[in-house]
Amino acid sequence: MSLRDEVTELLQGLLRLDTVNPPGNETLAAELLRDYLSSHGIPCELLARVPSRANLIARLPGGDGPSLAFLCHTDTVRADAEEWERDPWSGDLVDDEIWGRGALDMKDQVAASAVAFASLWREGFRPAGDLLFIATADEEVGECFGLEWLVQNHPDAVRVDYSVNEGAGERVVLGGKPFYLCSSAEKMSAPFLLRVLGRSGHAAAPGIADNALVRAARAIQALAEFSPPAVLMPEVRRFLELVVSDVAAPDDVLAQVRSFDPLASELVEPLLSFTLAPTLIEASKQRNVIPAICDVTVDCRLLPGDGPADIEPVVRATLAAAGIEDDKYEIHWIEATGGTRSPLDTPLWNAIEGFVSQIEPGARLAPICNSGFTDSHWLREAFGTVAYGFFPARAMDADLAARLVHSANERIPVDDLELGVEGLRFVAKALG
Repeated sequence: MSLRDEVTELLQGLLRLDTVNPPGNETLAAELLRDYLSSHGIPCELLARVPSRANLIARLPGGDGPSLAFLCHTDTVRADAEEWERDPWSGDLVDDEIWGRGALDMKDQVAASAVAFASLWREGFRPAGDLLFIATADEEVGECFGLEWLVQNHPDAVRVDYSVNEGAGERVVLGGKPFYLCSSAEKMSAPFLLRVLGRSGHAAAPGIADNALVRAARAIQALAEFSPPAVLMPEVRRFLELVVSDVAAPDDVLAQVRSFDPLASELVEPLLSFTLAPTLIEASKQRNVIPAICDVTVDCRLLPGDGPADIEPVVRATLAAAGIEDDKYEIHWIEATGGTRSPLDTPLWNAIEGFVSQIEPGARLAPICNSGFTDSHWLREAFGTVAYGFFPARAMDADLAARLVHSANERIPVDDLELGVEGLRFVAKALG
């Protein structure tokens, strides 16, 4: 069986398993992967905080050199079958595309990583350092069943020097030149609860109350309209140097990139500053009661290296400018996850760059910061792992792929799936 057929069959099997998180049930996928690896004589272990949410780890022993992990997760977001043209758990192969929830995020990379790992094992490949295949649970929600739990409870099982994970890899054409994106950093997810305070009263006499919901409306508008000053972090500066050569001053970069290429501006815009996006609101429980409290959840994404303490004064100043006094609200930070980066000048970067040059001479590897976050930050924080997001894709238009992730009719061309296997194999050999 060719590697193309092998990875197609494995992905179809994974897509036919419902591992929507919550509740996850990732053990279904872990057991399928264990059976696949075992059929090739490859030992692996399942580690789980609870029986239904297993993580799988396989290890190809190497020498004393740097270790590398193919990192991936087996859970998916939900899918509404009524929105789909095909069953989201069909794994159907139609016109050389494989359909199903997780086909792009990220059971495609799970299958490709497993096949790349197994094929190297069968060939007797001996890496410079251990090569690991790590398929984790619970990336989509993050309730400490997946890589976070492994790092805390089985650190020696997942400690690696280098890691290839999700986050980028798509081919884009900017200014008429081809680039493949590689995620080397990620923003911090730092949502907070803005609790706006007032005084309750009867809705029939609103003048004698102090409506927290009305005050919250001013706060929401102020936060939504706030535009932070632009910052050129290292990844964005390197990206711009590759794409536009002469880089404008931070406040002028967006206009420069928009005039150069609209797609480039879409990539860069969310990376020039932290972002604030009010997304949820809860106030009175009854129609005729004016609320004394209005809770607004704000999705906040911070640049790598920043934390809530750096941003809270800015938020408070924005609210003050909108006429909202300090004693009329509270800020409660919900979490602060991610916000890590890896250096760009590393052997792993060189290996990925070598693969890009091989498949498309003249194309460049361009760094990008993920405006969301991935599991990579657990490895960076725990072990100082150099972790990149890279899964090469060129058969499907990058804009279409982006619109299909977490949406209906998710699917992947088999050509891109096969390319992913080739890329992972190349990187392991180049690094090893």
